[in-house]
Amino acid sequence: MAINTQKLGNVLQNFVSITSNVQGAAMVTTDGLPLASCLPGSMDEERVSAMSAAMLSLGERIGRELGRGEMDRVYIHGQEGFSILTSCGADAVFLVLADKEAKQGVLMLEIKRALTELMLILS
Repeated sequence: MAINTQKLGNVLQNFVSITSNVQGAAMVTTDGLPLASCLPGSMDEERVSAMSAAMLSLGERIGRELGRGEMDRVYIHGQEGFSILTSCGADAVFLVLADKEAKQGVLMLEIKRALTELMLILS
């Protein structure tokens, strides 16, 4: 079955526009290919996609090697904000970029809600 990238893009745009302190979002394949994105203009979608898939793969390996179980998300906290990578089924990765003012609990709740919608489109 073909993936409806337009629907994915609409969900991402909606997520970025209504979620406080979110600067961008993307859906990529686990191979690092972009499916849909709503990223700041200065970011290269293909480069972001490749890095996201690599980080998720590394996170999964670390989880296995260190006996932490199945990986839920990779969370990067920098001086300017957060990058959160979450598995979205077996074949996709959901990336969220949030600024440093983002409330982490609210952000995680909104990510869960968006994931539910994205996974329906992917299935």
